[in-house]
Amino acid sequence: MTQRLAGRTALVTGSSRGIGRAIAQRLAAEGATVVVTARSASAPAPSVRDGATHLLAGSLGETVQAIENAGGKAIAIPADLEDPEQRAGLVDQVVEAAGGLDILVNNAGFADYSTIAEMSDATFDRTIEHYLKVPFILARAAIPHMRERGAGWIVNIGSSTGLGTIRPFRAYNKTAGDVIYASAKAGLHRLTQGLAAEMLDDGIAVNAVGPSTAIMTPGASALLPDGYETEPVEYLVQTVLEMSTVPAVERTGLVAFSLHYPYATNTPVMSLDGRTELPRREPPAWANPNILPEGI
Repeated sequence: MTQRLAGRTALVTGSSRGIGRAIAQRLAAEGATVVVTARSASAPAPSVRDGATHLLAGSLGETVQAIENAGGKAIAIPADLEDPEQRAGLVDQVVEAAGGLDILVNNAGFADYSTIAEMSDATFDRTIEHYLKVPFILARAAIPHMRERGAGWIVNIGSSTGLGTIRPFRAYNKTAGDVIYASAKAGLHRLTQGLAAEMLDDGIAVNAVGPSTAIMTPGASALLPDGYETEPVEYLVQTVLEMSTVPAVERTGLVAFSLHYPYATNTPVMSLDGRTELPRREPPAWANPNILPEGI
């Protein structure tokens, strides 16, 4: 382990399970004090999709335990990011609990796929809220604290669906119902690049990282078609780490992808505990052709 993040504090949203938990583990393995947040501290929180309630495994307590078992440091601060009051006060709670904030990873999300003809206003509003408004609010709250420290890193979790649609249209595009999700992710990519320009002179780097294909998580399993080839989470997590390390003047405004970026830049990909190097993994030929290897 290189301890590249020793002395830094990171906030990772949506970190009770899946991608968020993995990001928190990797940043902690590099020496960061990681504040993890989700709706519930000790038990799985219900998730509502298409009017139905689902209970997905995972809690902040489990994430903290995994980090501490590996020798890292984590703090759990429960917050419902759909609640305006809770999300407005989250960054201040992080600073009070951890003494500052250096890295913000906007990972928390809500994916409820539906074709536009069948989508409710509530689903549309929640999707835009999660993927545009929440990152905007948390970034705005984090900026003054990062300015005080003279540097900072904001990483938004993007998606290849936010890139141009592959033509001719695939059967998946006709029925998947990911159009509003994809549109929100495209907006998040643009927010990332615009905020990067605004923050460059303050030394605050702003980048986005998305899966090159898809990652199997408790939340994603119901959305992926049968037989879809997924990728290990470690490649995305390593790319997030790379976007959380060097000064803004060296790397900011990128929308990078998990398999493409490490492969193109010969970046070693490590296990979540930072101890084992994983095999170099070439992006599959069927990945979105609009992905640029070193980022957009």
